[in-house]
Amino acid sequence: MMPRGCLPAMVVALLIAGTAGCQEMELRPGGGFVDVPGGRVWYRVVGSGSRTPLLVIHGGPGGSHYYLKSLAALSSDRPVVFYDQLGGGRSDRPSDSTLWRVDRFVEEIARVREDLHLREVHLYSHSGGSIPAFEYMLTKPAGVKSLTLASPIISFPLTSRGADSLLRTLPDEARAAIVRNEAAGTFGAPEYRAAMGMFFLRYFARRQPWSADMDTAFAVANREISVYMQGPSQFTITGTLKDYDQTGRLGELRVPTLFTVGQYDEVAPDIVQYYHSLVPGSELAVIEDSGHLTMHDQPERYIQVLREFLDRVDRR
Repeated sequence: MMPRGCLPAMVVALLIAGTAGCQEMELRPGGGFVDVPGGRVWYRVVGSGSRTPLLVIHGGPGGSHYYLKSLAALSSDRPVVFYDQLGGGRSDRPSDSTLWRVDRFVEEIARVREDLHLREVHLYSHSGGSIPAFEYMLTKPAGVKSLTLASPIISFPLTSRGADSLLRTLPDEARAAIVRNEAAGTFGAPEYRAAMGMFFLRYFARRQPWSADMDTAFAVANREISVYMQGPSQFTITGTLKDYDQTGRLGELRVPTLFTVGQYDEVAPDIVQYYHSLVPGSELAVIEDSGHLTMHDQPERYIQVLREFLDRVDRR
């Protein structure tokens, strides 16, 4: 018998599909760990509403669920399931770099669904979390009622070009400090940190002050994974995903799909509009006066957009 940790994502998806006729176990509030290839991932279920659960995939690589806690407001209608990808947040942090592969993160999603008996689910992903979410959808998993791609990265070349365009909007001194220190690799230089702080306030998270959960998300971020898969910054993409571009397969999505993006998002709205144009029947919501962390900058408006989309899908 093949060890459980060696089952490929497609096989796990088929196993989930095979249980479609079985009674689904009740999803109760609480948390724990799920065994995945390479270690354990932490999860937490919030709420116990009767509608289809929402599975939340945080950004990264190397991120965590903390900055997405505002999505728990949806738990009045449905269970909201948060989990930290392997290497991030409260999950195990193995040092084996061979684990940092998109296909392993895809299998992680299937494992969480299997362990928590999520026979039917809405899938939500933000930023870099859109990569494993989208790749998971390409496996044609059963029971996914909708997909939300929030400020998504479907093409790193496009994302990089968009970030470079935003860099040119900064004051000359700040822009020069970023360019100079990026070239030298001096990412800890005070002038670089100050200039990046200006960029973050414009295009990452505009609402001040940042919440304690935001501070925690930055404090526990696994930079080793981020550098390995993406690169040292938004402007220097040198990791294993530097050439990642799946725009040509967006048209394969066959579930109701919502794109969201901030008006001042570092993943530029015109890029997300382009992605939206490639998915027949998809919806697009541009959240005004918000950056990349739309759920932080405009939480009430953002929750309203998500709730209305999920409710429309559930009524179909």
